[in-house]
Amino acid sequence: MSLPHFQEFGWEAHVLTVHPDYVEGIRDPWLAQTVPKSVKVSHTRALPLKYTRSVGLGSLGLRCLPYFLRAGDRILAKQKFDLVYFSTTMFPVMALGPRWCDRFGVPYVLDFQDPWWSDYYRKPSAPSPPGGRLKYGFSQLVAQVLEPHALSKVSHIISVSPEYPKTLLQRYSWLREDQFTVLPFGGAEQDFKLLPDLNIRQNVFNPNDGRQHWVYVGRGGGDMAFALRAFFQALGRARQKNPENLNNLRLHFVGTDYAPGERAKKTVEAIAIESGVGDMVQEQPHRIPYFEALQCLLEADALIVPGSDDPGYTASKIYPYILAKKPLLAIFHEKSSVVNVLKSTQAGVVVTFATKDDPAQVSKAIERNWFQAIPLPVPRTDWQAFLPYTAREMTRLQSALFDQCLVASARA
Repeated sequence: MSLPHFQEFGWEAHVLTVHPDYVEGIRDPWLAQTVPKSVKVSHTRALPLKYTRSVGLGSLGLRCLPYFLRAGDRILAKQKFDLVYFSTTMFPVMALGPRWCDRFGVPYVLDFQDPWWSDYYRKPSAPSPPGGRLKYGFSQLVAQVLEPHALSKVSHIISVSPEYPKTLLQRYSWLREDQFTVLPFGGAEQDFKLLPDLNIRQNVFNPNDGRQHWVYVGRGGGDMAFALRAFFQALGRARQKNPENLNNLRLHFVGTDYAPGERAKKTVEAIAIESGVGDMVQEQPHRIPYFEALQCLLEADALIVPGSDDPGYTASKIYPYILAKKPLLAIFHEKSSVVNVLKSTQAGVVVTFATKDDPAQVSKAIERNWFQAIPLPVPRTDWQAFLPYTAREMTRLQSALFDQCLVASARA
């Protein structure tokens, strides 16, 4: 999302990434069309899954690490670079930052899109972690070893959530507050402009079958059970009161599990059945390509975004939901940054909850603020207020941080 804008703000990007042949999951060939031709892209290999999965090693971040090391060494030795920017959830590659800083004198910036080493799933009330406790436990063991090393010589840390800097400052005594900037993903307006020319067909639902289709595209998981339960309870009561308005409604939850293919597990339908609205809900746990997901948002009659019970959770996907210009309901923890985004832009209805709230009480707020408004109006979004959340503006802020890092590095 930043690549189309870096040059405007004085930065020339060279991307180092894993070749698609070594990446498991959904392929989206249209994504490559959004990368400017002026941007150089270098691909690396990774250890093949057919050899590593038998020993429990599926993480792309670990499988690609030796190849990333060699490729990065080669690129940095061949050409002078000013900065290395790690923007990925394949966290182990961040551990290469100190090596390249020492060996080539290049400062580096880390972008924490999610927490790396986290104690969220250790809490007594926490749901089961993604992938199971054994797999998650191993990934956290790796994080405990590699995270402090990755942060040992970092110039700056970008975070999508204000909660991550608090945790890292408490954990590592050498970090300073002025080394952190909270900067989420931006809204990629260019992707929506490109979409009509791609002739994308989404296969999740038929928008011309005479039904109402409400859509959520994004991950599920136990930490979203509170928001989902509150929503489904409100839906059940609303259908009892006004069946003529809701009997032809179908809700689609798409891409709710990170696991590909048959390993993807449903996490939403069971809560819908428990709430008495299972006949209205269709869950497709495996993920779909990015542009097909955008097409789903555009063809939906309304959009639903459940949030995590983790107050530090920031759903950057809220921006495509806003750009789709559809009736939008978000159910989020009151401390999530999503709440401020939606309130400032007036882009949808947001219902908040606190950590110890009762789902039944939150469901009444959903019923009052959402279901009583049927037929749902298109939001009157304040697009001027949305400007600070666009990809171009986020890239401008990123570039300004990079400039500051160069100044600080020159003084050191």
